[in-house]
Amino acid sequence: MLEVTDLTTSYGSVIALNSVSMKVKESKITTVIGANGAGKSTLLRTISGLEKPSSGSITWNGQSLLHRRPEEIVRVGVAHVPEGHAVISALTVEENILMGSLFRRRTHKRDIALATEELYTLFPRLLERRKQLAGTLSGGERQMLAISRALVSRPSLLLLDEPSLGLAPLVVEQIIDSIKILSEKTGLTVLLVEQNANTALGVADHGVLLSLGKVVADRPAHELKADANLRAAYLGY
Repeated sequence: MLEVTDLTTSYGSVIALNSVSMKVKESKITTVIGANGAGKSTLLRTISGLEKPSSGSITWNGQSLLHRRPEEIVRVGVAHVPEGHAVISALTVEENILMGSLFRRRTHKRDIALATEELYTLFPRLLERRKQLAGTLSGGERQMLAISRALVSRPSLLLLDEPSLGLAPLVVEQIIDSIKILSEKTGLTVLLVEQNANTALGVADHGVLLSLGKVVADRPAHELKADANLRAAYLGY
C-alpha cells in the first residue's frame, strides 16, 4: 500500500500540496482528479522523488520513499510516467523501451526480453514501429511508448500523469483500457492523475479530489462520479 501522510510541497512561497493524506490500495487503480493548479502533478513528482516535500511522509509497502533519489525509488518498484508523452526522439521505439530496463540488465536479462514481448502484446502498434525513431510517432503512440518504458522495469506501482493530454478520445480509451487490463491481470497498482474526471472515475476503483493543494474528497470512484454537487463545485460540470 502507498501511504501519503500530511505531505506538504512548496515552490518558493507557493504551497502546491498542503498537508495531503491519502492511501492507495495494492492491485487497485486510484485516481487523483481536480482542476488545473490543484497539485495533482506535484503529488506524483513528490512521490517519485522529483520534488522534495517540506514535511510529511510517503511509504510504499512499509518503505519510506523520502530522501531517496528518483532512480532509487524506481528500484523499489515505483515507476513514473510524467505528462507530455516524454520519449527520447532520437532513439527507436525498441531503444526507448530498453532504456527503462537498464538497471535490471545484469540480473534479469531474460525477463527483460519477456517483459518487452508482453508490452508489444499490450500495445501492438509499438511492435509494428519498433525500429522507427520515437520522434516520428503520433501523440498516442508516444504515450504508449512512455508507458511501456516505465512498465519494462516491472514496477509494482505505476504513477501515470495525464495520459489523455492532447490525445483523441478513442486513443485515450485504448490506453486507459490497456492499463486497466494490465492491473487486473498482474496486480499492478496504479495512481492515475487525470483532468478528465469522467474518464478517470470510469476506470478507477477509488478517487481523490484535490483543490488548491488540499484533499476535499476521498471516496470510491463511483460515489465521486455520482456526486453532482461536488462536480459542479470543483470540476465545473
